[in-house]
Amino acid sequence: MNQRNIAAADTYVQSPLDFAVYERTRNAINMARTALDTGNARLAFQPVVTARGSHKAVFYEALIRLIDQSGRIIPAVDFMDKVEDTEVGRKIDCRTLSLGLKTLKRHPDLRLSINMSARSIGYPKWTAILQKHIRNHPDVVERLILEITETSAMTMPELVISFMADLQSHGITFALDDFGAGFTAFRYLRDFSFDIIKIDGQFIRGITQDADNQVLTRTIVAIAQQFDMFTVAEFVETNDDAMTLAELGVDCLQGYYFGAPTITPPWHGATAQAQVG
Repeated sequence: MNQRNIAAADTYVQSPLDFAVYERTRNAINMARTALDTGNARLAFQPVVTARGSHKAVFYEALIRLIDQSGRIIPAVDFMDKVEDTEVGRKIDCRTLSLGLKTLKRHPDLRLSINMSARSIGYPKWTAILQKHIRNHPDVVERLILEITETSAMTMPELVISFMADLQSHGITFALDDFGAGFTAFRYLRDFSFDIIKIDGQFIRGITQDADNQVLTRTIVAIAQQFDMFTVAEFVETNDDAMTLAELGVDCLQGYYFGAPTITPPWHGATAQAQVG
């Protein structure tokens, strides 16, 4: 163990739990850094479908996946919260954006949503990638949806509002992800001018048997309609819940009932079936 690690270990010697958390965070950051440095990053795609009718895919959410040194595909839930506030987190946002834009260029009929952090707005490499495509590929960015979580947007709301207004003028769409999980003030919800609200899965799972969540979801739909925003329900896992959400007025549905995230989406060929969680 080198001197830096010894010092870190000494910091946590009185708290084994804290040291275990520190080790998991350090390992996740190192894994992510190595995967990015070696080009071992991929996108997995999950469909967002119409709530009524044939459940046609309206767009796909592109989710970053990293491949560790053993070849395992690692979903974002296993590392993103640990790297979110680090330089590695910004590099992941850059790689996600680059891969997503490349996919959009290859498939002109496709619309993709890509996750970003509000912190990346001030990250020069991320903004350079986006601005380059705005200048050189305006038809591509018009099919791009940028998703910002409610929690991330509220870390610097004034900056996010200005950023969104500028990019919406170039045709880029914005989605407020995980709505209901945080504490967005209604004043900011109005000022943000999001195009899409994605309703957090805590309100969606088992909604057919949960009268309270039905009321809450109906209220969110009414708010979205008032502000001319499109609604997507996340974590839809059963046909009953899909039917209930359609009756509540939700516009689109996303979840394992309609398809798990996959690194081999339909446009890769009809025989591509491999999926990753």
